[in-house]
Amino acid sequence: MDTLNIKGTAETPNVIFDPAGNVFEISGKSLPEDVKEFYNPLLKWIKGYSESPNPSTTFKIKMDYFNTASSKMILELFELLNEMHGNGKNVTIEWYYQEDDEDMQDAGADYADMLEVPFKMISFQSISK
Repeated sequence: MDTLNIKGTAETPNVIFDPAGNVFEISGKSLPEDVKEFYNPLLKWIKGYSESPNPSTTFKIKMDYFNTASSKMILELFELLNEMHGNGKNVTIEWYYQEDDEDMQDAGADYADMLEVPFKMISFQSISK
């Protein structure tokens, strides 16, 4: 399966889905003008990947911010991963959030409550510039 690599912008997240390197990560901000146009290729890629996934798959989400429309699409991504897990595949989601960002922590906790897939909450300290 080909790598999906989308360079992030001020309004869209950076996406790396690389099965050969076992890297699956979405990071940055998500407030695209057309949320379906941005996320539909990600959903399609995950559907294809789920047909023959790696022995172990860890999706890392490192979002600084996402809007309501993006949150619904992120949930759709997670539901596909949840389905993979339900089909006996070894899937984990890691949700990264800055330790002082209660909104992102709460969002991760909300997603975790909706899913059966193993969901790890990982806090980190922000680095002052």
